[in-house]
Amino acid sequence: MRRLLVAAGAVAAITVAGCGTTATPSLENVTLSASEVLQQSAQKADDVNTYAADLVVNVTDAKGAQAGLVQGTMLYQKSPQVATDINLSQVSFNGQNLPGGVRVIVDGEVAYVKVDMLKNLLGATKPYIRLDLKQLGSQAGVDVDQYLAQARQFDLKTSTALLTASKDVKSVGSEQVGGVDTTHYSGTFPVDEAVKQLSDDQRSQLRGELAGAKDVKFDAWIDAQGLPRKVELNGGKPDAGTFKATAMFKSFNEPVSIKAPAADQVGELPQRATADLPS
Repeated sequence: MRRLLVAAGAVAAITVAGCGTTATPSLENVTLSASEVLQQSAQKADDVNTYAADLVVNVTDAKGAQAGLVQGTMLYQKSPQVATDINLSQVSFNGQNLPGGVRVIVDGEVAYVKVDMLKNLLGATKPYIRLDLKQLGSQAGVDVDQYLAQARQFDLKTSTALLTASKDVKSVGSEQVGGVDTTHYSGTFPVDEAVKQLSDDQRSQLRGELAGAKDVKFDAWIDAQGLPRKVELNGGKPDAGTFKATAMFKSFNEPVSIKAPAADQVGELPQRATADLPS
């Protein structure tokens, strides 16, 4: 089961409006190339303060059989401080389900983690465990620190930044996503080049997660305002299976409600799990 937690964290992070007859983004009535659209989308994503997303990740083993499924939702807020609410209602790997799924609420430098099996692993007595992000480390026993780091890195801005490394992106038609007109773009990006678009911290983290993967195939549905409504990433590693991650983005810059759990629902990390924390 501990492996379930680690795997769920890894893939969950991968973990990511318009109307009229066409949704091809334009700048002052000049139609943009597919590559320019992705560049514009990355810039616009940086201006988005809040959004909601539906997330699905499918993992197959080396033989092509389904090895894992992660499904859930995400709320994100950039300011006045970074806050996220990630609720993975379904998490399963190799035929094992994680009872109750995973929920993580990040409010500034504090995270509230709800995983039912933590009660057995760590002796927790409350539904949520409060974690100080500055003190997190592998000594917590469930690699929650890695999960949180990835969840914060694979935001809307990061996802679109990765796509800008593509040299072969092209438009493949117009489609509606969630009732919104979009243009569908398809291409690939080399992992080594894509991570250069990110900060140093993000770069080192992603290299570790995508180690062994050469190129990642993607499909992106961009609306008339230049924002991604849907992004799909497909990749794999030799002899290790494949993954398909899909994020449906919506509710850009609309109010989101991200609240810490009620005080009587929150406990601290049990002493036995923090005994080795550095002073």
